[in-house]
Order: sequence, then structure tokens, then C-alpha cells
Amino acid sequence: MAKKKASDDGENTGGDDTGSGDAPPATFGTIEPIEIQEEMERSFLDYAMSVIVSRALPDARDGLKPVHRRILWGMYDLRALPDRPTMKCARVTGEVMGKYHPHGDSAIYDALVRMGQSFSLRHPLVHPKGNFGSLDEPPAAARYTECRLAAMALDMLADIDENTVDFVDNYSGEFQEPVVLPSRFPNLLVNGSQGIAVGMATNIPPHNLGEVIDAVNHLLQNPEATPDDLMEFVKGPDFPTGALIMGRQGIIDAYRTGRGSIKLRGKAEIEEGTRSDFIVITELPYQVSPNQFIVKVKELVDNRELEGIAELNDESAKGKMRLVLRLKRDAPALVILNNLYKRTPLQTNFAVNTVALVDGIPRTLNLRDALVAYIDHQLEVITRRSQYRLDEAQRRAHIVEGLLKALDLIDEIIAAIRASADKQAAREALMAAPFEFSTEQAEHILDMQLSRLTRLGRSQLEEEMAKLRETIADLEAILGDEGKKRAVIAEEMGKVRETFGQPRRSQITFDVGDLDIEDLIDDEDLVVTMSAKGYIKTVSSDAFKVQGRGGRGVAGTKLKDEDYVQHIIHTTAHAYLLFFSTRGRVYRLKAHEIPMKERTARGTAVVNLLPLQPDEKIQAIIDTRDYESNKFLFFC
Repeated sequence: MAKKKASDDGENTGGDDTGSGDAPPATFGTIEPIEIQEEMERSFLDYAMSVIVSRALPDARDGLKPVHRRILWGMYDLRALPDRPTMKCARVTGEVMGKYHPHGDSAIYDALVRMGQSFSLRHPLVHPKGNFGSLDEPPAAARYTECRLAAMALDMLADIDENTVDFVDNYSGEFQEPVVLPSRFPNLLVNGSQGIAVGMATNIPPHNLGEVIDAVNHLLQNPEATPDDLMEFVKGPDFPTGALIMGRQGIIDAYRTGRGSIKLRGKAEIEEGTRSDFIVITELPYQVSPNQFIVKVKELVDNRELEGIAELNDESAKGKMRLVLRLKRDAPALVILNNLYKRTPLQTNFAVNTVALVDGIPRTLNLRDALVAYIDHQLEVITRRSQYRLDEAQRRAHIVEGLLKALDLIDEIIAAIRASADKQAAREALMAAPFEFSTEQAEHILDMQLSRLTRLGRSQLEEEMAKLRETIADLEAILGDEGKKRAVIAEEMGKVRETFGQPRRSQITFDVGDLDIEDLIDDEDLVVTMSAKGYIKTVSSDAFKVQGRGGRGVAGTKLKDEDYVQHIIHTTAHAYLLFFSTRGRVYRLKAHEIPMKERTARGTAVVNLLPLQPDEKIQAIIDTRDYESNKFLFFC
């Protein structure tokens, strides 16, 4: 039977006399009342900043989000190098998740796969082995695929062991990870980035490596260069899937302000066949899959929104895309192609939004801002690397200086070492007169075997000392002159360009503007009829036939009693129709704007097409294709 809690004075307040009382209540400390609104605001802000800084947005210096940076560092730490065998992606994913990125294996594997897809990144940073997916299909599971660092990824990690970047503790405090990678090329623009944060997003297109490096070199030599100056070198985005970039206005907006809309169009050609024409598509806009395009075309054809397509086949093979649309006999190929541009993903818009972290703060960057952030990072990398190498060279020079000094006193040194009781005594003897070695020099001499000490060659040491002095002078010159640092950046980027540079894939062409409705309509022959009571329609001229002598004609318009066809015009779909009213007004319509009806249909009331007054009627109709060239028109 349960007991009640004993009172503070020790008296039993009831219950059984046997057994001990209940345990004292847990102590929770001070309870501080807070406003829930303030707590929600603070917590949401903390969450938003965590997503922005730690997950969704790239750093302007290396162009990487934390997950991509951790994957590259994890693979580097595993020694999954380009000259080593590939390893299971599951192993890499587990390593990254366990040490650096505790956010789930699927997010890590998806990011890893994307870095190995040649259709996602302009220059993949991971070398894939196995099924890494395609534009239409997802990748195989991580346990089936393998990977290692791509050769270009080593330039992202170059000299990371020479104190070029800061390291911080991982989430558990057990390991260290880099805050940013050294990055010998401007990865933010070269490979682009995409991400959705809280209240903001980024969408940076990939660019041509050679063009971006040329722009960086120009900015290194001309720090005051404007975005317009840099546009002489960076012509526009260069997507891994190629395609056409229509016009430059969207590019100009994006490079000047960090935001712009770039129109992309797939590459398509019209091929003439013996019985029908073909539309052959060899490139699709960035991130548009062939299956996505095919499904949309079939949907339009099934709904009879797109006429003239007889068959669509996917003949892609060996990594080359080829989608073939066979057209019906006499179908207008150009009109159908324009419909594909208008109604399918064959033409899309890429909304550029260049948002990246600069000093940990999200900023919208124009072309110059993005390159300046990269150059500032490289100047710091070169400075830190040069200082590290200078310290190492000076440390070695100090040792070599001691060894050269030891050559002149080799017998005395050996005697002093043998006479010493222990290593500490030997060190003190070498640091005392007549030797007067430094602590580092004495330690190095004591760590050498006597046989090596006696075999030291003066010429080799003097040659090494000369090289060290030359290296020290060069490094001191670099550290003391920003111009030399900029020259080093240009030289190292030049090597990257020479090794990995590729021709442009996306062709920039003039913008044809928004497609006019007439681009989607065949200029076929039409017959326009209008009755006395104002019912108008268009009928394809194919609905009529020439009546031979003694032949029998076809039925025409079925009208109500006391109505008859008053106007008949033979014209074409793109022609203008001028309607002259009883009030002396002239109205204008394109022939294709008049609803097409069956041959026997009555038609549409003209008052639904023209703003006629209650007592106003159409007196005459004429057609013309270019009425603007006729300055005068007389009628009575």
C-alpha cells in the first residue's frame, strides 16, 4: 500500500506505519516567467540564422555549403584521392555524418552525388563510379556506388595543411574541420550554387572556368574595374547541359545587381524527310530532363492543344541526347517548334539570385562583388601560406646553420656527447661554451646518429643553405608586397585553367522576344463569312471544293430565316480584316482572331468581337496584310 509523503517535522500524516516515506521531490531551480511571443521570436531567429549560415547558403570564398565542404574534407581525410582506388559512397557518407555533419545520411549522399554529376556541375568535384543517376533517373543506393576526389577537387583543398585556413572543432569537439577551403579557382561562379534558406534563397548559375579566371586576372590588375568591365570577359553563364541563352539583358541585370532572369532554349533543328519533316532536339535547358519534356508534349497532344506531331522517340545513346519528333505530312514544322518553345520546358527561364555569405552575413552580390570576395580570400590564403613556409624555411635554415657549425667542431661535439651522463647533460654541454648551440640545434644534433653526424657533407649543406636563403628572400618579398601576392594568385589560377579549361557549351544568341501568337499559328488559307444579321466565322478553305460542270456542291452556312450571307472574304490567317461600319468607323481584327467554325455552323455574333454601338452595323469588309503602307483610303 502506498504511503503519503512525510511532513517536514517528521510526523507521519497517515498511512501504514511500516516502511520509509516517499523520495523528496526533484529540484528544478528558479522558474522565470517569459513572454511566449519573445521566446518564439528569439527561437525562430536562432533557427533561421542556423539554416542560413550552417546549411543553405554558400560561402562567397569557396562557393561551398557546409555539407559540400565537409564531404570534400572527409574524403581528403580518408585519402580518397584521384590516384587512389575508389571507395564505397556509404563509407564516405558515414564518415562525414559521424564526424562532421549530423543531419542524416540521405542529405549527405544527395550532395555527394550531385558533386559527381557532369550534368549538374560544370566541373564535378567528385569522381563517380557506378550509377550516379541521370537527368531522368535517381542514383543507386550508397552501398552500391563508389567515389573518390576528382582531380579538380585537389585545387579546392590545395595547401590546406599549411595553415592557409582556420579550423574549428566539430559538433562533438573530437575532430577539427576547416571553416573554408583554400580554393585555387572561383568555385562560387564556376560551379554555381542553389539553396533555399529561411526568408531567402540563392540560385547562382555555373560559368566557364576560363572566362571567370580572365575576369579575376583583370580585376587583380585593375582593382577599380566595374561589373560592366568584367562583362567583357564573363560573357554569361555556361551550363553543363549546353543549350542556348537568349539575349543579354538578363545577364546584364544579373551581373550588375545580382538578380536577373535568363531565358534558356534547347537546341532543336528541323530536318526534312521524304514523307514528313522531323524536329530533332539535341540539348535541353539546364535541369530539364528528357522525360519531363516528353510527358509535357504527350499531354499537349492528347489534349489536342498541339497538332501536327505523329510520333516522339527518345534516341539518346552514349551520353548524347537526341529526341526526335516525327511530324504529320504537310504539318508546319516551324509553327510546331514555336509551340514547343511556348508550351513546354524546351524554353525556360533561369532566375539568377546571387546570394552568398560574406563574413558570415548573407549578401546579394553582383559580378564584381563575387570576384572581390574571392580575391580577398586568396590574398589571405597566400599570406598565411607564405608565412607558414617562411617559418618552416627559417626553422630549417637555423638547423642547417647549426650543422655547418658542427662540422668545424665534430670531434669536440662527439667527445662532449660521450662524456655526458644523459641526454639532458649532453644538451646542456652543446648549448654551453665553446659550442653555444641553440636548443633546437642541440636537439637536432642529439637526434642524429653518430654515423650520420660524421658523414655530414659541407657542400650539400652549403647548397641547401643557399636555396633556403633564396626561398626566404622570395617569401619575405611576397609578404611585403601585395602586387607579388596578386601575381602568385594569377599564376596559380593560370595553371588551373591550363589543366581544366574547356570551351564554352552554352551559346549566347540574340533574343527573339516573346513569341507572338502568329508564331504559333500557321498562315493557312481561310474563308471569312458574315451574315446580314451579324454572324461571322472563319472556315478553312480546305472545307470547300471546286464544283465541276454539272457537279453537286457542298452545303454552306445554315442560317435562320430571313438571314443570308452578306460578306465573303478569301484571306489568310495572318491577314488584317478591316470592318467599315454604317457610322463611318473602321475596326480591325486579324483573321485568326475570328473563331473558326464548321462549314455549316452559323458563327459568332460580331458584337462579341467588335465594340459596335446598338444601331451600328458592318457595311463592308476588306483584307490586307500591310495596311500601314497605304496612307489614304477612299470609300463611298
